[in-house]
Amino acid sequence: MSGWSAHDIPDQSGRIAVVTGANSGLGYVTARELARKGARVVVACRSEARGRAAVDRIGAEVPGVETEFARLDLGDLGSVREFAAAFPYDRLDLLVNNAGVMALPYGTTVDGFETQFGVNHLGHFALTGLLLPALLATPGARVVTVSSMMHTLANIDIGDLNSEHRYRRWIAYARSKTANLLFTHELARRLAAIGSDAVAAAAHPGYAATNLQTAGPRAEGRRTAERLMRLGNRVIAQPAEAGALPTLYAATAPGVRPDAFTGPSLAMWRGAPAPSWRAPLTRDDRASERLWTASEALTGVTYDGLKA
Repeated sequence: MSGWSAHDIPDQSGRIAVVTGANSGLGYVTARELARKGARVVVACRSEARGRAAVDRIGAEVPGVETEFARLDLGDLGSVREFAAAFPYDRLDLLVNNAGVMALPYGTTVDGFETQFGVNHLGHFALTGLLLPALLATPGARVVTVSSMMHTLANIDIGDLNSEHRYRRWIAYARSKTANLLFTHELARRLAAIGSDAVAAAAHPGYAATNLQTAGPRAEGRRTAERLMRLGNRVIAQPAEAGALPTLYAATAPGVRPDAFTGPSLAMWRGAPAPSWRAPLTRDDRASERLWTASEALTGVTYDGLKA
């Protein structure tokens, strides 16, 4: 894994991939590099204008690639169901659950869930479950969910998943990223239980410069905080091209094990992809099963074919 770069991505010809939030940042780089290596990539994002612009931009940067746009709003379970119902392929080699929001002021999704938990976890939980038949029909399929080193700030609160009792933006974000890892752990466990060779893994970008850092301050008009975030992106963060490498490694490298967590090699911050430390609580079978059960109840999406 030492020194692994986008040049080391194996040939992806014939593979079908879905990348959520692929119109910018880490998702855009992930989609572009998968397409560069021959995958047919579905650019799944909320804005049709930005999504189609991303497809055009990828085509301009890497002529001849196969990319297509499909609308997906992870904050609206109706949109998630529409995306899955319209998915035109009977196979799916790779699902990259990349899209997310970070440290926003309190708000709710269309379905009434706290925004960060609803988008970062529940939307992707529902999407993966609805696409499960296509994933299980594809030998060697992978599901890669993007978490964060910030997950270490907080465990989930199973009694207050929507932060209704007290809302702290960074704690809510950390809980959603812990949920991503618990979801990956439980999905990997259930896939193994049925003897599937599909791999559920997770990744994180370290500190990468994207528009996530500035979205929260901008939404509240906190200009000083927004300027500080922009400064941090310029001075401290690694570029999106480097931040996407752990995701690309988890998605394509041979030998990635179920429930693996890949991140930057240097103190979880920056550098080439490497196995990343994670909070032990994110491998807790009881916690992951409880979150899974709650997520099925909240979304109405049950994973037929996967047993506890």
